[in-house]
Amino acid sequence: MPKIHPLSYVDPSAELADDVVVGPFCNIEGNVQIGAGCVLDSHVTIKGGTSLGSNNFMAQGVVLGGDPQDRKYHGEPTYLRIANDNVFREYVTIHRATGEGLSTVVGNDNFLMANVHLGHNVVLHDHITIANNSGVSGHVTIENLVTIGGMVGLHQFVRIGQVAMVGGFSRITRDIPPFMLSGGPEEEIRDINAIGLRRLGITPQSRMALHKACKLLFKSQLGLTNAMEIVRREVTMTQEVETLLAFEERRTKGKNGRQDQK
Repeated sequence: MPKIHPLSYVDPSAELADDVVVGPFCNIEGNVQIGAGCVLDSHVTIKGGTSLGSNNFMAQGVVLGGDPQDRKYHGEPTYLRIANDNVFREYVTIHRATGEGLSTVVGNDNFLMANVHLGHNVVLHDHITIANNSGVSGHVTIENLVTIGGMVGLHQFVRIGQVAMVGGFSRITRDIPPFMLSGGPEEEIRDINAIGLRRLGITPQSRMALHKACKLLFKSQLGLTNAMEIVRREVTMTQEVETLLAFEERRTKGKNGRQDQK
């Protein structure tokens, strides 16, 4: 049976795996599923429409599955889907989606530090780290292996490409390309995320190709379309460069530098 502290309330219809641990002063509503190995520290609230996979940790004050902070939301049934092996530190808040039947989604092995907020319809892929006091607005997508510093604000519909790093205190209103290092209030693309790429075992040759592509795409005075043509002509087409170009191509089809905003 789950280990539930006597000072917590668990709705009888909630489904908890046998080894779930629920600390004091927690509140788990009905229509909630919590998988094996999950731990709720204390003062954790899990609202209806939320499901968690296995081995997730929720520190003090975490709130999962609250109503979306969206004027378009009118009480329709929506969901929060969380996979496995995530860590949500103190006072993390994650809201359900807007739009009947839709979900906010969190993948695997993500680490959200204190006071991080994920808004409605957000999609987090896997192995993402978000530092303290960062806010993620509605409809944002963050791809695999991204690192986001503290006190960062992400605008609605922004997409952060895989293995990108966003420096602390940044204001992000446009997509951040994969493998890049971004920071500051002007969303400057500074260079490739060299440390992250080395840790992933990306070869020096591939990192150099990305560096050349970065200079042409984001440091030259060329328009993006011309820069992409020059990259295809003059830069070694590694898998990472192809991924970068495909990301930028999609970005041109969206609004205001955001490929997911149509």
